Parts: sequence; structure tokens; C-alpha cells
Amino acid sequence: MINHEKLKDSLVKYKASFEKRWPDERYKWRAVKWFQEHWDINADNFYEMFTVATDKTFNLLVSMNNFPRGMIQVYAEQDKEAVREMFIDLYDESKPVTDRIARFQVSAQALCDRLSPGKQHYQRPMAITVYLWLKYPSKYDVFKYSVCKSTCQYLENTFIPKKGNIPANIKGNKELIDEILTEVEKDEELLTMYKAKLDDKCYYDQNYRTLAFDISFYIANYLNVSEEKKEEWLAGDYNPGISKEQWVKLLNDDEVFTDQALEIVTRMRDYGGQATCSQLSTKYGETANFYNLGSTALAKRIAKKTGCELRVDEEGVTRYWSLLYIGRYTDKDEEGAFLWKLRDELAAALEEVDLSEVALYAEAVDEKQYWWLNANPKIWSFADISIGEVQSYTLYNDNGNKRRIFQNFLDAKPGDLVIGYESNPVKQVVALARISQENDGKNLYFEKVEGLSVPIDYAALKDIAELERMEYFQNPQGSLFKLTKGEYDLIMDMIREENPLPENTEQLETYTREDFLSEVYMTGDSYDALKNILMKKQNIILQGAPGVGKTFAAKRLAYSVMGVKDENRIEFIQFHQNYSYEDFIMGYKPVGEGFELQYGIFYKFCMKAANNPEVPYFFIIDEINRGNMSKIFGELLMLIEKDYRGTKATMAYNGLPFAVPKNLYIIGMMNTADRSLAMIDYALRRRFSFFPMEPGFESDGFRKYLSEINDDTLYALIDVVSALNKAIKEDPSLGSGFSIGHSYFCGKKPGNEEDLAGWMTSIVDYDIIPMLEEYWFDEPDKIRLWRNRLNGVFNS
Repeated sequence: MINHEKLKDSLVKYKASFEKRWPDERYKWRAVKWFQEHWDINADNFYEMFTVATDKTFNLLVSMNNFPRGMIQVYAEQDKEAVREMFIDLYDESKPVTDRIARFQVSAQALCDRLSPGKQHYQRPMAITVYLWLKYPSKYDVFKYSVCKSTCQYLENTFIPKKGNIPANIKGNKELIDEILTEVEKDEELLTMYKAKLDDKCYYDQNYRTLAFDISFYIANYLNVSEEKKEEWLAGDYNPGISKEQWVKLLNDDEVFTDQALEIVTRMRDYGGQATCSQLSTKYGETANFYNLGSTALAKRIAKKTGCELRVDEEGVTRYWSLLYIGRYTDKDEEGAFLWKLRDELAAALEEVDLSEVALYAEAVDEKQYWWLNANPKIWSFADISIGEVQSYTLYNDNGNKRRIFQNFLDAKPGDLVIGYESNPVKQVVALARISQENDGKNLYFEKVEGLSVPIDYAALKDIAELERMEYFQNPQGSLFKLTKGEYDLIMDMIREENPLPENTEQLETYTREDFLSEVYMTGDSYDALKNILMKKQNIILQGAPGVGKTFAAKRLAYSVMGVKDENRIEFIQFHQNYSYEDFIMGYKPVGEGFELQYGIFYKFCMKAANNPEVPYFFIIDEINRGNMSKIFGELLMLIEKDYRGTKATMAYNGLPFAVPKNLYIIGMMNTADRSLAMIDYALRRRFSFFPMEPGFESDGFRKYLSEINDDTLYALIDVVSALNKAIKEDPSLGSGFSIGHSYFCGKKPGNEEDLAGWMTSIVDYDIIPMLEEYWFDEPDKIRLWRNRLNGVFNS
């Protein structure tokens, strides 16, 4: 039960602000109508349908550090049927709504674990109730914990939501909206104003439920904001459980408290123990984001080191900064939006640690400069430059005039780090470089150190508030622009999120020729021939019958050439009939209301290999003959030839040069027993060597494996299969490409004799005989003969 007098007073204030607020709030009604016009649970392309249907939801399904819509798009693109099933269940009105919400979260977590391990799915109650409200706006309300709680407090409701109690909170929020509705329905003035604003793009809210929620939102965010609340310190009741002595130990651990982290806490201490990021930036240098992101990164290292419990707010968002500080919103006369105060234990620890070597001011700590180098792809491109290649850049243009911001060219020194950006039409950060030699009066010299396999879009950077004062964004006319360390670090964080550095190879397990022969049942001579062909041609296809271990051998062949098990240097894909150039190389794909050029898996992997030219990389393609190779490879059919490796060709979509690196090897697999597949494209055939994979029953490795199992029945079964393979090879309608492979019988370990007979029987009944029935579908006598011979092994 709420205070209805207070609600009536709230409605008076809401009406007074209605005209001003409506332009910013009507998107809610437009979002519902748009959704209902475009939602189709049975759409063939569920990803595209969901993307379009939710296109008008804006901050309802995306906000800072919260991306429920984006994650559903990720999952729908990879497993549309799983996501479709989630929404079918969510919209099943025959089941309790709280059960549906719970199942939606469980399903989202399962998808997250499978498709994006280590990330969050963001399908929290607010997002799920938005989905329900979009579908059934006359029945469901958006539940946002902070809004519901604040409105209930302001209207003196007997119900106050409690964190984590979803069933009670959903029910309580519905009853709150119901009570607001009782007063809304009586207010003719409000309803007249409201109806006059509903245009043909808006959902016509006949029972005024969405209007009631908007009033709740208004109360929570505009009326229930007191001076007392502004002074409230957040995270004061949260204790990470780190003592002063533990803080001292952490402060002396340079893996936790890096130079940047020490600078942050030292400057916070010097400022009096509490400050906003803006205040620290103004006094000590660097950007506000240097302190903001730096504090978050530090807190994550501390959490990993100590295993302490983290603070999660009412919206389910982990607030890492709470490990270091308590905080509150600032007053109007304070610089910045949020004030941090060092936790007592950390503040006390800082008094006991020697911080005399920590630079208090940014100007005194880092002599290295950071730069943004702008390339005009119509004149030159970073793609034209190889890794490690030094390039000159003139200080004067063709007319003899100084380059804009000429002082930057004079200030750049060897070792300075460079962000490589290509302007229109690319408009992406595409490379990293360093200044290799200072100017000689005519040229400045830089060296390309990395090409980005996943470039960073201009739009993604431009939307970040912390970068809005970046020199390039102030006036993009020119070539070389200065970056602060904070700006550089922020951009590098985005780059590394999409382009992680490779693992340290010193920690990788070695892999030798002997390791290959112990796992892949092939003779030593065959392995030597296979490796030599791959190294000579650089493109090879392993062809053979099912079960000869093509896929297993391909990866281990790559290991043996590398000498280590380095998964970072291997990419594995499978072709199918719908695989396209856009998936493989690049193409425009729908993003929001438009289209965006996105790079395919082969393009990205080539960029990764080009960044490390001294070691081999391997691109493995399963079922290579199932795809339309000319369609998939496009202009790269020429570039994958060994003689053309490193040769640049202009790409069809972006008009920029691209080359397949010389250290990239392609291994394909092809099933010779699948009659449904056409012959492989001749143009591609000329560019690959073909290596036949035979059953390895006679190899030393397989014989050793049999001796370890040491079972007479298994020996007898292998003898029958070997005889069967001889019959298959001699059959004019089949041949060696239809043999039974040894891998059907691999994977058994000594010591499991109890289920050995069942394992062998299962292989015969469910793998081999069905294959024979397909081979000899018109020769039942042959099938009967070999069925009896195979089964006879178990009765001898």
C-alpha cells in the first residue's frame, strides 16, 4: 500500500514536466510498436529478426557496463535455435512468469559458458522484463531494482524490494504499478495530455500501464533525490576483508601494484585521501580515465591475488573500485561526477610503504610520447608496410609547406609509441608502430610493429567520453597527433580486448616427430613425405576414407612442424555449402540501422601470422570440398600459391592491398567416401598437393597400441577389418578411398577389459555395418557375408 496523497502530488509535478520530458521518453512507446511489428519467433534468420525488432530499445537493453541485447545477438548468431527456444519458453503464458525468468537466466548462463566463456551474459531481471513488456505491454512492467526501490521509498510503500528475491520483487513491482494506475485512470487532464502525444509510431497504451511505469521512473529519478542521498557514501557497508598488513604486502608486489597503480594511490593520498578522477587529472596530469580504468584494473588484480569477495550492486554489476575506495556522488561545486575515498586499511598501509620513488606528477615520470598517425588510404596504407619495416614520413607536403601541427613532428623521439589509423573510407585503427628515428629535417621515421587482425572502428572510439578531448578528435586535419598516456592506454585496452597478445611459448609443451608417430598411426617414411610436401607446397589436402584420422593428424602435423603445442598459431574451421567469401575474407553485415564492413576468419588469421613472420602458422579446413571454393576464396585463389605469398592484391570490398603471409600453411581435409560431393574445384586443386591417408592398422604405433590392450578378440576383429578393406579396395565400384579407418578402434586404454566386448560390438553394429549397407546397398549378399564375419569374431 502506498501513500496516495504523495502520489497525487507526484502526478502534479509529472504533468508540469510532461511537455519537456516527452521527446526524450516517447521512445518507449515507439520501441513497443516497432517490436511488435517486426517480431517473428519463426524467422529463418533469428539473429537478424531479433536485431531489427529490438532496434528501438536504446538504453533499455544497453547501458554502461551492461549489454543484454548485444549478448543475445552474439548467441543468436552462433546458435539461433537455442536462443529461439529461450524466447518461446519466456513467452509461454501457460507457465508462471517467475519460473520463466529463472529459466531464461539459466539458459543464458549455459550459452555463455559454451559460446563466450569468461564473459557475462547480462540477462538480468530488468532485461528479461523488457523482453516481456515488449511482447505483452498491457500485462508486464519493466522491473529495474533501483527504480522500484526508490519509488517505493518515496511513496512510503509497505513493500520494498530486496536484492536477489526475484519472485517477490516482480510481484511487488506489479502491485506498485497497479496502485499508480488507480490514480492515473482518474486524472483526465493527464490522460488528455498523454493521448495527444501518441503518434502513429507509438504503441497505443490503452490500459496506461507503460505510462504508469514512466511515472514510477520519474518519481525515482527526479523526485526521490535528496541532499541526504547525495551525501551517502556507497560501499561503506562492504568489506573486502583485506587488513592493513595485507595491503602492505600487496603494495610491495609489483605484479599487483604496477607503476601506474602506485601513481594512482600515491596521488590520491597526496590529495588528502579522497578525490574525483577529474581532480587528480587536473592536479597531477594524465586523463581522468587513467585513474578510472587504472583503479578498475588494479582492483581486478587484487581480487585475483587475494580471492576476496567482490561487491555487486543492486543491478547485478560488479563494482571493482569498491576494493580500494568508498564513494559518493559529488556536489554541484565539486569537479567531477563521483568522489572516491581511500579505504582506511589501504590509507594506513600507504603510510608504512616507501613511496618516495613514485612520480607524483605525470610530467616527471614518462619521457615517452604517444602518437596517433593518420594514413590516407587513397595515398598510402599501413597494409603496404610489412612488420618490422621502417617507413619515412615527410615533414613538408608536396607544396613545401609544413605539415599541420608541425611541432609534433619535431617532438617525436625514437621509442615513442604510435597508434596507426586509416581515414575515410576505412576509418579504423589498423596497426601499431613506434618511432624508429627522429626527424632529419626532411623526414620522420617509424616502424610498423603489429597489424590488427580486428581493427577498431572510429565510431567506437568517438563515443567514449574520456577521448572527446583527444587532439585528433578536436581537428582531424593533419597527420601526426599527440595522445596522452591515459588516452593511449584506453585505446590499447580496446585493442587488446579484440587482439590479445600470444601466449609465452616458453610455457608450451614441446612436440616432436616421435610424438607425432606415437599418436598418429603412420609410418615414419609417410610422415617425412607428408611434412616435406607441406613445407614445399605450403598447401596440402589430407584425403581419405572416414576413420583414417585426417582431422587428428592435421593438428598434430602442425604441432610437429612448430615443435610445440601452440594453439594460438592454429585456426580450425569447417566448410559447408553456405560458407561464403564474407565469412572467410570480409563483407558488409547489418549492424544497428546500417551495415558495417567486418573481417572474416581467414583475413584475421593472416594478419595474426603477418605479425610474427619468423614462425609458422597453420590454417586447417575440415571438409574443404564441401564449400564452393571459388566463391569462398575469391581473389585469394592466386595469393595462396606459394610463389605469390607476400604478393599484395587489392581487396574487392575495402580497396586496400592484402597479402597472404609467407609463414602461413593451409591444411585441408577431404572425405573420399562421400558420394554426394562433387569433384574439388580444379583451380584450387592446382594450388594444393593431395596426400592420401590410409588406414594405419599395420603401423608400429597401432601395433603397439594393440599390444597394450592385449585382447585376442580385438586382434581377431582387426584381422577381419583388414580383410574387409582388401575386399573394398578390389571392388571396382569402391576402391581404397572407401576403406575402414583405424580411428574407429582408437582411444581405448588398458585396464578396462570389462566393457571391451561391448565397445567392439558397438563399433561393428553402429559404425561399420551401416557403412557397408551404404556401400553395397544393391548387394545384400556381400553385406550378409561381412556382417557374419565381423560378428563371428565375438562367437569364436
